Amino acid sequence: MNKTVSPLAETLVPRIRRAAQGPGVAIFVASAAGSSEPVKVPWSQLHEEAIAVAANLQARGVCPGDHIAILGLTTRALVTTLQGIWLAGACVIMIPIPLRLNSMEEFMRQTRAHLYHGDAKLLLLDSDLASFYEAKPGDPPVILLSDLQPGPGHPTASDFTEVADDPHRLAILQFTSGSTSEPKGVMLPHHAVGANIDGINKIVTVSKSDDVLVSWLPLYHDMGLIGVLCTSMTIGCSLVLSAPQDFLSRPANWMRWMSEYNGTLTAGPNFSYVLAARALQRMSDSGEYLDLSKVRLALNGAEPIDPDTVEIFINAAGKHGFRPGAIFCAFGMAEVTIAGSYPPVMRGMVCDTVDRIALESERVARPAEPTLPTSRRFPLLGSPMPGLEMRICHPETGLVLGEREAGELQIRGNSITTGYYKRPDLTDALFQDDWIHTGDLGYLVKGPNNGPLELVLCGRLKDLIIIGGRNIYPEDIERAVGAIEEVRTGNVIAFSVDTKKGKESIVVVAEVRTGNLKEVRRNIRKQVIGVCAVPPRDIMLIQPGTLPKTSSGKLQRSLCRKQYMLRELKLAGDV
Repeated sequence: MNKTVSPLAETLVPRIRRAAQGPGVAIFVASAAGSSEPVKVPWSQLHEEAIAVAANLQARGVCPGDHIAILGLTTRALVTTLQGIWLAGACVIMIPIPLRLNSMEEFMRQTRAHLYHGDAKLLLLDSDLASFYEAKPGDPPVILLSDLQPGPGHPTASDFTEVADDPHRLAILQFTSGSTSEPKGVMLPHHAVGANIDGINKIVTVSKSDDVLVSWLPLYHDMGLIGVLCTSMTIGCSLVLSAPQDFLSRPANWMRWMSEYNGTLTAGPNFSYVLAARALQRMSDSGEYLDLSKVRLALNGAEPIDPDTVEIFINAAGKHGFRPGAIFCAFGMAEVTIAGSYPPVMRGMVCDTVDRIALESERVARPAEPTLPTSRRFPLLGSPMPGLEMRICHPETGLVLGEREAGELQIRGNSITTGYYKRPDLTDALFQDDWIHTGDLGYLVKGPNNGPLELVLCGRLKDLIIIGGRNIYPEDIERAVGAIEEVRTGNVIAFSVDTKKGKESIVVVAEVRTGNLKEVRRNIRKQVIGVCAVPPRDIMLIQPGTLPKTSSGKLQRSLCRKQYMLRELKLAGDV
C-alpha cells in the first residue's frame, strides 16, 4: 500500500460557497424540521443565513481560532450555525447528547469536561435543552441558537467581515466517546477534513444533481458531522436530515425517507441495520412496500460489522427493491477524520472466512471452509482512502507483518489528526514517526479476483481476552450470546477478569427480556463454550437499556468491566 504525498487540501469555506451555487437542498424531516411537516431549504439560502450567523458571532467577539461549543438537537438552526462558525474562522466542538440519558449529573459532568478540555469560548445552546443546563462559575458564556439566527435587530450578511483562509486552522475538535477517563479532543484542521472529503468523493463520485443523501446520524459523531453533513454541504448534493431520536423511536422512518425522497446514499452502524431489517420485514408482512431501488450505497460502519446482520437486512430490503450490491462495508475513525478504507461502490459485501483457532492461537488468518465449526467470517472493508496508507504491525515488536498476518492497524496520510488537543502525552503515544497506532486488530488480504489488498478488522487490542495463549475476540462471544431469543441483540458485552491464580476468565453481561433467567444462563453458558471451549466465570443478566454505551451507541467494555467489579450493574432479577 503505497504512500501518497499531496499538497494541502482546500479548506471547507470555499467548498461551502461553491456548493451553495448549485441546485442542492437540505430537507429537515421529523423533529429536525421543528414541526410535523418537512422543511426544504436550498443550500444557497442556508448559506446566506449562515453568513448572517457568522456576522452575529463576530459581533459577539468570536475571532479566527476560537473554539465554539454547540449543544443542540439536529435542527436547521444547528446546521446554519455550524456553517456560520466556520465562516467566522472558528473551530466547532460538538457536545454529545447520550442516546440513553441515565444520569443528568453524569451528562452535565461530561458536558463540562468537553467545555473545559476544549477551551470553549462560548456554548451555543438549543433552547429545547436550556432547562437541562445550569451554568456555573467558570463555565463559558451561553448563547441560545435561536438568538444567532437572522431576524429583526440581528446582524445581517452585509455586516460580515471576510476571514482569511488558513488550511492549518482547526475546523473540528472531535472528542472521542467515553466516560472512564478524561475526554480526548481529536484535532482536525481544515486541510485534513478537506482531504478526507476529497477521498470520499473520489471513491463514491457524489453527484450534485442526482444523489440524495439520507441520514438520521447524530451530528456530534464524526460519521454524521463529517461523513454526511460536511460531505453534502461542501459537494452540494441534496440532504434529507433527521435526528437520531426519530430513527430510534421509529426505525421504519429511515427506510420510508429513503423511499419517499429517492435516497441514493445513506449510512449507519451495524445495530441500525438490525432495526431497519425488522421494520422492513414488518412492512412486508403487512403488505406495505417501499421503493429502495435507487439506493446505490448503504454504508455500514462505526462499529463491528456482523455479516449475518447484513444478509438479514439484504433479504428484508430486497423485497422493497434494494440491490445487494448497494451494501457498503467500510472502516473509519476520528483520528483519520472519518473515512479510512472504502470498497468499490456497488460491489456489495465480500467476506473472508478463516479458521478462528488459527487466528486466536497463531495470529494467522488461514482460509477455512464456511461449514467448519471453527470458521469465522469477516467482511472486507476495502482499500485505504486516496491519500492514506495502511500497514499491519506486530503489537509487541512493531515489525511490519505480511498478508494474512494479524496485528495492529497503523495509518498515515493527508487526512489524519495532528494529535490530541493539549495532550502531548497521548499524542506521543498515538504516533510512531508519522504512523498512528489505531489499537485495532486486523490483517490485509487481496480482494476478489486477486485485487488490491483490503483491510479486515478482527477487534480491539485492549479488548482481547487472552486465555491459555489464545486471543479470544469478545465480538465472537457477544454475537453468539446475542442470538439467544431472550437476549437483546447488540446488547451483550464480554470481557476478562483476573482470577486469584493470576489467570484470565470470561464474564458475560447481557440485557435480557422477561423469561426464565435460569434457562437463559444455561443457554449463554452453552454458547460461550461453543465459541471458545471455555466456560464463563460469571454471567450477569441486566435490565434493558442499562448496558454502558457511548453517546453514539458503541459498547463500552471497559466501563462495563468497572461496573461489574464495583457491583454497579442493574440486574434483571435474582436467580
